[in-house]
Amino acid sequence: MKAIGGAIIFGVVGLVALIVLSGALYTVPMTEQVIITQFGETVGEPITNAGLHVKLPFVQDVNRIEKRVLPWDGEPSEMPTKDKTYIVADAFGRWRISNPTQFFVRLRDLRRAESRLDDILGSEIRNAIAKHQLIEIVRTTKGRSPMRDDLPENVSTNLAGWRAIEKGRSLVEAEIFENAAPKLIDFGIELLDVRFKRINYNQSVREQIYQRMISERQQIAERFRSEGEEEAAKILGDKEKDLQAIESEAYQRIQEVQGEADAKATEIYASAFNRSPEAVDFYEFLKTMETLERVLSKDSTLILTTDSDLFKYLKGPEPERSSK
Repeated sequence: MKAIGGAIIFGVVGLVALIVLSGALYTVPMTEQVIITQFGETVGEPITNAGLHVKLPFVQDVNRIEKRVLPWDGEPSEMPTKDKTYIVADAFGRWRISNPTQFFVRLRDLRRAESRLDDILGSEIRNAIAKHQLIEIVRTTKGRSPMRDDLPENVSTNLAGWRAIEKGRSLVEAEIFENAAPKLIDFGIELLDVRFKRINYNQSVREQIYQRMISERQQIAERFRSEGEEEAAKILGDKEKDLQAIESEAYQRIQEVQGEADAKATEIYASAFNRSPEAVDFYEFLKTMETLERVLSKDSTLILTTDSDLFKYLKGPEPERSSK
């Protein structure tokens, strides 16, 4: 009986020791840090080293806090820019818990931390966008200028009226970071980065923007078509002018060639038929016959005087040669 009673007592003591030991020991993984609280109040420094640690059982509690870099993804919000253009901005960021004790005292858990991040970062994003024009938010850096078409003269477009970029989106994001980071330090949070994920026009004005863009493109297209038609008419006019000049030069050359040929032919005839009086009479007879052949036709009526050069060969086969 004594042996059984001793075994029971030993078992109870062992169980109590096991319960006490399990309540006194705890592990800290690489991804977490621990705050020890006693009756709701923090005790000692945060435990940031991974491994097995000891605490007072039943009195002290283990509060685990994230050690890794955490994401913040804000909800898309509608807000106006400095030039009164309503846009929907969607941003994201990265943060981590740099002071676990302060974080635990002020916020306790991640849900409250994310709510505080939404308030602070959302407010700073709205303030930054309200202080800058749309072009500053859209363009990445101030070194880049808006792309412009080689527009014809007298074609207006809103791009031409945009002011020069002074900062660009990267510096606006840096401004948001510089303004928000000090406000989060009081909560034990270190802000690592803030970036814009997406920027879009408000849905109510998006269709108006699209219609304006279409109208501008149509205006530019009409201007290009008008200039093209004007250039085509000019080319056609130059073609007609050049064609008339070519034809005129060709006709002049034809006349010159024909004149030279006629002169050459006359010279040849003169040298051939001017060798004797008979040759001259024969040449005069041939030319007269050729002239009559060209002038007279079947239905022609010709009235000549008796002393006409054309009529003298019709008087007889041997007209008298005029004395010289």
